[in-house]
Amino acid sequence: MNRKKVAYIRTLFLFIVLAVLNHCSASPEIKQPGNNTTRAPSIVTVEIVQMKFKPEVLYVNKGDSVVFINKDMVDHDVTDEPGGSWTSTTLNPGQSWGKTITRNEDYFCSLHVIMKGKIRLENQ
Repeated sequence: MNRKKVAYIRTLFLFIVLAVLNHCSASPEIKQPGNNTTRAPSIVTVEIVQMKFKPEVLYVNKGDSVVFINKDMVDHDVTDEPGGSWTSTTLNPGQSWGKTITRNEDYFCSLHVIMKGKIRLENQ
């Protein structure tokens, strides 16, 4: 192969790689109600460790997802407070459960009622 063809193929390959990387890093844009800015929903983690939800109070945007991960040595769950209108399954150590947030939420572990947490919307 001559040098011009090799240079052309290298340039084309680099262009394709850069285009793919640019496409993969682009986030979909979503309009937030009452807000002219756009952003993709986030996934935020709450760890269950040492009989506590960490962080105890979590600030997110409407539409974000929260994933609860049980990193404790015993089973836990995540249940709406008051009323229990939603609840996770029992989370064995190492298991996780997620929820999309649409409003402020207070929650607790129904297996260990002293464990409590809050999720608050930043932009209402």
